Amino acid sequence: MKLIIQIPCFNEEETLGLAYNDLPRQIDGIDTIEYLIINDGSTDHTVEKARELGFHHIVSFRRNKGLAMGFMAGLDACLHLGADIIVNTDADNQYCGADIAKLVRPILDGKADIVIGERPIDQTEHFSWKKKKFQHIGSWVVRVASSTDIPDAPSGFRAYSREAALRMNVVNEYTYTLETIIQAGHNKIAMSSVPIRTNAETRPSRLFSSMWRYMKRSAAVIIRSFVMYQPLKFFTMLGLVLILFGSVLGVRYLILLFSGDGGGHIQSLILTAILLMAGFQTITIGLLGDTIAANRKLIEDMQYRIRKMECGSAHDEDKRT
Repeated sequence: MKLIIQIPCFNEEETLGLAYNDLPRQIDGIDTIEYLIINDGSTDHTVEKARELGFHHIVSFRRNKGLAMGFMAGLDACLHLGADIIVNTDADNQYCGADIAKLVRPILDGKADIVIGERPIDQTEHFSWKKKKFQHIGSWVVRVASSTDIPDAPSGFRAYSREAALRMNVVNEYTYTLETIIQAGHNKIAMSSVPIRTNAETRPSRLFSSMWRYMKRSAAVIIRSFVMYQPLKFFTMLGLVLILFGSVLGVRYLILLFSGDGGGHIQSLILTAILLMAGFQTITIGLLGDTIAANRKLIEDMQYRIRKMECGSAHDEDKRT
């Protein structure tokens, strides 16, 4: 059983050593542990530091491409390197490396394919009151959108089985954390969560630099992911809201008409017609979106099979050795 721990990095020369020294060297049930960094266009000496520390593998971008693309590049590299389990952690040493053993245990026991570390958000001193509240609200929204029970959706401390990693796709360029949960939930991939510890803050969060910006971009990711995987449900709900408002205005106009005062409210009749047409058109868009979503599922299945064939030879070779 081979575990590869991947760490996305962007100018992490100063903190990478802390994260590396905190990583486990041995875990019960794991035969081999290797470490990989994704150098996301760093302009400092992150790569040189990684080589000095003894990282086994380095994936490099020539320019910064963002956390989401870095995460997917790391998954792809780990799969080609024959990983049976892939753990993602942060280079700022936010997460306690010793808890990786706890993170991979449900996968080793065959109980889950994705395990997400649940941080003690309310007890984390360097989280502001606003950040704590937003983390809870955001996680609740993701639970609703994904039909899962993951309590800490933004957590980047995660473990993936090989099978789950082969099925992962991230299309947004901001973050992988929210979209992958929604995707896994709708694809019925077994997920679980385990409580983990966090370390003291080593630097300000780069993903959470502005509360408003984070909320706006996270909301966009959640809505886009939900529309991708459940377009019929999304557009039907939106269409029914429009039809409801249109119907209320229509009933109001009929009441006024029969009471002899309809002539002065023609604008209500016009607005009713607009809302009703918009509602039915929105539901039609949902039906078209559902057809596209079905085709996307077929494409994802083909991509999974191609990935499995591409990465299978490396995995089989690793098993033989």
